[in-house]
Formats: sequence, C-alpha cells, structure tokens
Amino acid sequence: MNRLASLMLPLLLIFAAPVTFAAAASTKAPQVFGWIEEGLVQPENIAVKIKLDTGALTSSMDAKDLQPFHKNGEKWVRFNVELKDSNTGKVVSAPFERRVERTVKVRGAGGAERRPVVLMNICIGKQIYSEQFSLKNRGKMNYPVLIGRRTLEHLGMVDVSKTFTLEPHCAKSLAAR
Repeated sequence: MNRLASLMLPLLLIFAAPVTFAAAASTKAPQVFGWIEEGLVQPENIAVKIKLDTGALTSSMDAKDLQPFHKNGEKWVRFNVELKDSNTGKVVSAPFERRVERTVKVRGAGGAERRPVVLMNICIGKQIYSEQFSLKNRGKMNYPVLIGRRTLEHLGMVDVSKTFTLEPHCAKSLAAR
C-alpha cells in the first residue's frame, strides 16, 4: 500500500462510520414473536394456538376428511378444519374448499407421505397472511397449526424463550399481505 493510501484509509473509515450507523438507526426493528402465538384462521376468525416452527419449511394445518376433486380442470381439495377455539375452549368445525397449489413430500419418523398444499389466510398480530399450508390430520398433535420458514420470513424473528407475545387483531376487511 502506498503512503497516500495508508493515510487516507483511516479517514475513510471515520467518515464512513456515521453513514453506516445512521442507516442502521433508520431501519425499523423487526417484530419478535414467541415460539407459540395465538392466531385467527380466516375468514371464520377461529382463535388457535400456533407453533412457529423454524424446523419446518412449509406451514401445516390440521385438516380432516380430505376429499380431492377436480374443478374447472384443476385439482381441488375439500376438508374440515376442526380446532379448539383458544378463546372459548369449544371445538369449532369449518368446511373449506381450496385449489391445490402443489403437493409436498413430508418425511418423518413414520416414513414419507405426500400432502396437498393450499392457500389459507391466518391473522397473526395485526396482519393477515395468505400463506401455503400443507394439510394433514394433526388431531393428536399439541398444536394444530405450524408456521414454517416460508411464512416466518415475512413475520420477523422468533425468540424461543417467549410465548404469546401479542394478540391477533385483524379486521376481516383487511387485505392479505
């Protein structure tokens, strides 16, 4: 390095630092969620406990009585979402029909299986997210809804030491993300 460059380098670092700090200070801090949150399945506003699962790529939802069918030449699925409403404690059953966006192969301790993936709306905090959910009878699982990394990248950070950091408050009329 020549003598002029060695003298200029410290000056560049000094003058560049405030710009970097100013840019960092002007960015909004990301939302931090707990590993368990409450959400609302839309449009029915069913309150449900959801697990923010950084180990899952695709979100998953408890669905019963899956019946594939064709509509307008496309694959669709009819299913029931039976969830224990976390506000009332009552089991709520809601029928849905959704177009199959894709299928995923899920590997677990019991082997591999293919699941349909559909778009569903869920309210987390004050935002409604239209996200892809794989459908599976999760009746024996602790959490009927898992939020995977594809959705988490839109939410913010997950602090595994926290739970229930915010309540869902979404108006049905809010546009999906």
